Amino acid sequence: MSQYDVIIIGAGPGGYVSAIRCAQLGLKTAVVEGRETLGGTCLNVGCIPSKALLHATHSLHEAQHNFANMGLKGKTQSVDWKQMKSYKDDVINQNTGGIEFLFKKNKVDWIKGWATIPAAGKVQVGDTTYETKNIVVASGSEASALPGIEIDEKIVVTSTGALELSKIPKKMVVIGAGVIGLELGSVYARLGSEVTVVEYMDAVCPGMDKDVQRTFKRILEKQGLKFVMGAAVSGVDAMKTKAKVNYATKKKPDEALVLDADVVLVSTGRKPFTDGLGLDALGVKMTERGQIATDAHWATNVAGIYAIGDVIEGPMLAHKAEDEGMAVAETIAGKQGHVNYGVIPGVVYTTPEVATVGQTEDALKAAGMKPKVGKFSFMGNARAKAIGQGEGFVKLIADPETDRLLGAAIIGPAAGDMIHEICVAMEFGASAEDIALTCHAHPTYSEAVREAALSCGSGAIHA
Repeated sequence: MSQYDVIIIGAGPGGYVSAIRCAQLGLKTAVVEGRETLGGTCLNVGCIPSKALLHATHSLHEAQHNFANMGLKGKTQSVDWKQMKSYKDDVINQNTGGIEFLFKKNKVDWIKGWATIPAAGKVQVGDTTYETKNIVVASGSEASALPGIEIDEKIVVTSTGALELSKIPKKMVVIGAGVIGLELGSVYARLGSEVTVVEYMDAVCPGMDKDVQRTFKRILEKQGLKFVMGAAVSGVDAMKTKAKVNYATKKKPDEALVLDADVVLVSTGRKPFTDGLGLDALGVKMTERGQIATDAHWATNVAGIYAIGDVIEGPMLAHKAEDEGMAVAETIAGKQGHVNYGVIPGVVYTTPEVATVGQTEDALKAAGMKPKVGKFSFMGNARAKAIGQGEGFVKLIADPETDRLLGAAIIGPAAGDMIHEICVAMEFGASAEDIALTCHAHPTYSEAVREAALSCGSGAIHA
């Protein structure tokens, strides 16, 4: 039997990052992964391929709707769907191949296959059992479906199937107005599909800042997406080439309604994937929601077994898993692993992008605080107006007594990159005034962050 210091189960963002960090810290490390390629859901059928399609279709939208205004005239671009998917696959291959190179560089062993944990300190893959001092479960998550809806990944699809459709549907119904549904809905709307989003709640991206929710929905509607809010889907009748989505609104629950579609995208969230690991037999404690229960050091109740990423509590985000992967590696190596769960940003990669971090205005008010709020529209930002994206805003939330930043929400160009200025500020306990007094280059989108900070004080300059 091979002896390791650490065996990590799963080569997604949490697993592969943890493996590299373990190896850097001098631990003999192996990763068990059953996919043909490394990178997990994120790199193979999630974050990365969806961003490739978002970029391609945004470029198409610019060519069709904005190039002429900028004096760029000529034949309108047409869509070669097969080539677009090939471009997406090339992006996947570059990234997954890069991780394989990093494994070799850092001397991380890739054990190919699916893992079972027969006992603490042992990992079985096929007919081979490996010994290890520590096990890290980083097996990720899988799409969750509504009861009574059968997924075939052709007509009724999850995000995985939506990335591999044989042709662009004329009509698509998206069940769920969360991040995945809105991103992929945007992709197909730009490609010419008639996209209708059905959401049980009364706002898109439930839990997000309410100002962002309202603005975001309005912008997406202008881009062609249709929304049916406050609606419960009771079932999907899938046929050979079509489907019918049965639903009723919360206002009229007895009225049966139907939407016709060529493709139905079920994007109602994800659930931890721990099948086949043998956690029940080991006595690993689970939460009521089917997550692996861990302590502050990512340890389970079984000595020597840790868990990170989508299989434990917290937002199912690749960068959250990466942070936990590095932290658990530090912990196993005898150092002090740390994750600040109060400063984990979330991003929606539509156009415009939406990014948030920290607490919302409504949550703070519900807790009895009257937070200081600074808000600045991108209509006052010269760079944003130059590219036709002035509809969004930056919103900063600060403590009314100390001016310390507590959260932020951005909807606008490059929001996913701009949010990190706020993340760094929050990590260092900065105030809104600290950002307001920091020189920002002109012309940049980031000037809107400074203006929002100024709005927390005596007022923005360009409002």
